[in-house]
Amino acid sequence: MRTFLFIVIVLISGLSAGLIHGAANLVFVEPSLDQAIGLENQHLFASGEANDTPEFRAEFDSYRYWQKSGQVLAGAILGISIGSLFGIIFVLSRHSLPGKSHVSKSLILAGIMWLAIYFIPFLKYPANPPTVGDPDTVVLRSILFLTFIAISGFGALGFYKIFKKLKNKKFIAILGYTVFVGMVFFAMPENPDKITAPMNLVDHFRIMSAVAVSIYWLSLGIILGSLWNHFKPDNELKSTFN
Repeated sequence: MRTFLFIVIVLISGLSAGLIHGAANLVFVEPSLDQAIGLENQHLFASGEANDTPEFRAEFDSYRYWQKSGQVLAGAILGISIGSLFGIIFVLSRHSLPGKSHVSKSLILAGIMWLAIYFIPFLKYPANPPTVGDPDTVVLRSILFLTFIAISGFGALGFYKIFKKLKNKKFIAILGYTVFVGMVFFAMPENPDKITAPMNLVDHFRIMSAVAVSIYWLSLGIILGSLWNHFKPDNELKSTFN
């Protein structure tokens, strides 16, 4: 294994997929955020907590511009972080992953990780726009979500090891993980906050958030697999000396 080349491939893959994710957020998620924050501002004006003045609008527009500009940067940072984990898992599991090429293997792993550490936790604790949620419960909601991610992720790892040991009954490991994560799903507490925003806005925000994250995982699988196929970092360089 050529370690330096492996690191470069992982970083480029994570960065590229992260930039794509940030761009997807700008295109798909930000319009829903604008609507949600607009409703939040209307509530502030109605309650007297803020006044609809030119100064307020100027400050708000400046804040949203800064926020949107940071989407791509935040996507890049998150992309590198998750991409590094993905790369390590890929290099350790690539020989046991199904698929004829590294692209197909990488896509399969991306799909598994998308399911285990994103989609299943998302079904229990779906993303909500800013108008949904009590600020006092942010820490609790974050802990619940991250706990579910950890349980689902480590559960998938454990049942993957069982999957490798089973020969003709590998479906038992898949069934076991399904039962395990299903029990966790129903055992975990519900989201403590009630939804007061219009459900069409909330549903659209959730769908677009899921689309953006799915684009990230798809991009990561394709990019890392393609770079791996091209540069083959697991092939040792042949010495020119006998």
